[in-house]
Amino acid sequence: MKHVSILIPKGECSVVNIGGTHQMLSWVNEYRASTAKAPLFKIELVGIDLEADTTENLIPIKPQKTIKDINNTDLIIIPAMFGDYKRYLHENADFIPWMISQYKEGAEIVSLCIGSFFLATTGLLDGKQCSTHWQYANLFRQMFPKAIMTDDKIITECDGIYTSGGAYSFTNLVVYLIEKYAGRETAVMAAKGFMVDIDRSSQSPFMIFSGQKNHKDKEVLQIQNYIEQNFGDKFTVDSLCKKAALTRRTFERRFKNATSNTVLEYIQRVKVEAAKKELEVGRKSVTDVMYEVGYSDPKAFRDVFRKITDMTPLDYLNKYSVKAYA
Repeated sequence: MKHVSILIPKGECSVVNIGGTHQMLSWVNEYRASTAKAPLFKIELVGIDLEADTTENLIPIKPQKTIKDINNTDLIIIPAMFGDYKRYLHENADFIPWMISQYKEGAEIVSLCIGSFFLATTGLLDGKQCSTHWQYANLFRQMFPKAIMTDDKIITECDGIYTSGGAYSFTNLVVYLIEKYAGRETAVMAAKGFMVDIDRSSQSPFMIFSGQKNHKDKEVLQIQNYIEQNFGDKFTVDSLCKKAALTRRTFERRFKNATSNTVLEYIQRVKVEAAKKELEVGRKSVTDVMYEVGYSDPKAFRDVFRKITDMTPLDYLNKYSVKAYA
């Protein structure tokens, strides 16, 4: 039987992450019982002390055990933690050495949504791919440059450490863990019972691109604004270098450092974001939108759109346009 420690941090945290994970893993035990199999998970809510102050949550939650009571665990679940980062880090600092110690002894660690920020403070994400809510990906990159943020992914796994994308995508990671520990058949039944798309791997369709502008590079900011105001025009990287009065090598280096995107990636993301907004309105065809955002080659437009959103423009139109809900 695998011991699962769901952390109950002090301060505001995701009740949904905690309750949903507990419910889904408990379901596995119930399902196995129905087929005369032994339970797979022993699930406990673990805090720094038994009086963890979670009164800021809509529903206060009390730990069942403390980290001092748990000498060995197999799986640690970190829920999303909200509010001031320095405050919740200070209030929950005692979790960090305990998690590091448990990981060194063979425990696996899971962060859900922005729980990745707390996990990253341990240093265990350094050099590893990870994910978080797409809205906080750029902030994460700034705070933890040694980690490899892949904000398009719903699930990452590396050396026994798992992370999930934003909000309710944590259910995809839980199903993934169920498949790993209980097998594909049980995972499929869980996915059906909780109505989770078992093979969804990207949060790209839900992302809203907002260029990273929290930097002090005036020339780069000038070009960002120019791209966003003239996305329908055709321009080259060289022309942008001239506008910034920088050599191409210097410009590309500074642009990537400031925005976490190459110049070409930034241009593509701005164009695709504009296209998404037009497609959501649903008044124009894919071809009209393609021309409006500065593309003339349907294949090139489709390939770039799909690379960024994990969907074709037509699929996006059919799924997210106002007409799709009419």
